[in-house]
Formats: sequence, structure tokens, C-alpha cells
Amino acid sequence: GCAGPSSFGFLRLLQGSPRSLLTLVLSSQELETLVAHWNLYLNLAGFFVGLFSVTLFGPWSDSVGRRPVLILPTLGMALQAAIYLVVMYAQLPVGYLMVGRVLSGLSGDYNLVLTGCFAYVADVSDQSRRTFRVAVLEACLGLAGMVASVLGGQWRRAQGYMAPFWLVFAASLAHEPCRSQCGRSSRHYGRLLYSLAFFVVVTVHFGAREILVLYELGPPLCWGSELIGYGSAALYLTYLSSLVGLRLLQRCLPDAWVAELGLLSNALGLGTMALAGTTALMFTGYGLLFLSMMVTPVIRSKLSRLVGETEQGALFAAVACVEGLCSLVATGAFSSLFPACLSFMRGFPFLFGALLLVVPAVGDPEVVVGVPSLGGVGWG
Repeated sequence: GCAGPSSFGFLRLLQGSPRSLLTLVLSSQELETLVAHWNLYLNLAGFFVGLFSVTLFGPWSDSVGRRPVLILPTLGMALQAAIYLVVMYAQLPVGYLMVGRVLSGLSGDYNLVLTGCFAYVADVSDQSRRTFRVAVLEACLGLAGMVASVLGGQWRRAQGYMAPFWLVFAASLAHEPCRSQCGRSSRHYGRLLYSLAFFVVVTVHFGAREILVLYELGPPLCWGSELIGYGSAALYLTYLSSLVGLRLLQRCLPDAWVAELGLLSNALGLGTMALAGTTALMFTGYGLLFLSMMVTPVIRSKLSRLVGETEQGALFAAVACVEGLCSLVATGAFSSLFPACLSFMRGFPFLFGALLLVVPAVGDPEVVVGVPSLGGVGWG
């Protein structure tokens, strides 16, 4: 098969490597393996360094405000992009990319941006509207991913890999909210259960997305790039459809039942994909996912209600760390499970993910232990 776009990006970086690494790359498969290894090294470096930074700067934002934790990671990512550009222009050894990745991790990276954004939403919204506000932010992330996927691909084809890296130098500042003071919560058990539910849901989401293109490329679907693009667009649209669905369902159902419907949508979609043998059935699976992204906004909102207003940064820093761990676990688990199941059922990882969603579906602490929110406000 042909090497993917990321492979050709690294190909330029490998040109300046010692012993002319290009002479060692004898096939597209070997090139893909080399790219996969370096992606793994960079991701691990960013995760472990960022884990320290997020747990430090997240709680710090509760005392100094959200503006610093939004500025700091954008500067770090700009520095990372600058180092990447130097490596590409000077054709330095690919190992120098690690320097930029570590510096970005030290500044908090993308996870600290999410920490600041979600904490800011919690600061400026009351508990009755917090779930929808969080859902709006998540929908913005999905919309941004869809726009970046479409425009980024066109930009890369038009001007190459260099130009898009300049975009990351643009950073925006956030408005500093006023926060009220509130007492501390000791609802550790509720936070633990909701964190477990969040871990399972996000791991399944990342894991399914990790193998989706490989699944669509192989038999019986054998999709080309056009159909894969349509599938990717359909997946990103679930952020918007889930936002609309959440807004409508909140008018007649409490948040707990909204989340349950989101889990049902997710499980049905993944189960349909697992059995999909035709293009029509695969897109039916995409369609059934239309409410699947309602779950994580509800969980984030519920977690936010379990802590005081002066602990929102610490909370969302912990959530960001869990989300980073989900990405690592999902990549390792689903990427290993997919080739192991090719001999008997290509779609088994999707079915496995659907079965895992039973855990948060039956483990809602609102139903199991009746955990109340801070200040005596009900969960519904």
C-alpha cells in the first residue's frame, strides 16, 4: 500500500538524519512502522511531561485565574512548532522533534488548554446550565477538528507540510471571569465513579477512532479516500447533532437519562459498525452515533458540581490527565486487538467497545448511591 500523509511528512525530516536513514527505508510498510514508532515516542514524551505540568498549573489557575493557563500552553505549542519548522528547513535529525514536544509538554500542552477552557465554562455558568455550556465547548472542539481535517488537507496539498505549522503561532486570550467562593466537597466516592465512567467512555471513543480507517480500508468495505472522508465528516457531525439532541432532551429528561440515551446511541452505532458488510450499513452505524457525544458533557458537568468554585481548575486538570491516559490505553488496546481479530471478526473491537459501555450505563452514582451535588442542588 501507499504510505500515508504523515509518512511523507516524516520523510522530509528523515533526510537529514545520521547514516541517511532514507537508505534504510526499503518499503512503505517499513516507513509506516518508523513513523508509528516516532509518533509513539513523541506522544509518550508529551504525555508524561504534560502530566506533571497540568497537575501543577491546573490548581494554580484557581488562585491566579484562567488567563495564564490559556496563554502558557499556546506559547509552548508555538515554540514546538518553531522547533519543528527549524528541523524541517534545516533537515536536522528527526530526534530533535523530541525537544519541541517536551517543551510543549512542560507548558501544559493541549490538555492544559482544555483544563482552562472547561474550568472557565464552570466559572461563568450556573449549575442548571453547565451541562449545555460544556456540550457547546465540546461541539466547538468537534467542529474545529472537522474544519482542520478538511482545510488542513487542502492546504497541505497546495503548499506542502511547512505552511500549516505557521498557523499555530496564532493564540487567543480568554476573558478573566469573576468567581464566587464556595465550600469544599467531600464526595470522593461520586468523583471516583464518574471518573471511571469518563475513562471508559473516552477510551472507547478514542479506541474506535484509532482503528476506524483501517477497518474501512479492508474487506468487505474496501473504501477509497472519498468515502473515508465522508465517514470522517459524519463522525465529526455527531458533536453537533449531540449538542442539539442534548438541548432538546434536557427539556423533558434529567441529565442522567440524557447520558443513558447517549450511551445507548454509542453502543448501537458501534454494534452496527462491527457487523457492517456494506457501505449502507456502515453509514447506518455512523447515523446511530448521532447522540453519542452527549455523555461526556454530562459527566464533566456532574464532576464539576461535586467540587467548590475554587477547585474547578484542579478538577479539570485531573480530568485532562485522565483523558490523556485514555488516549494511551485506547491506542495500545484497540490497535493490538484489531489485528488479533482479523481471522475471525474484523469488527470485534467495535463490539468490544459497545460491551464496555455497559459499565458506565449501570454505574451512574446518581442511581446507585444517590450522590448529591454541592450545595444540595439535585443532579437532574
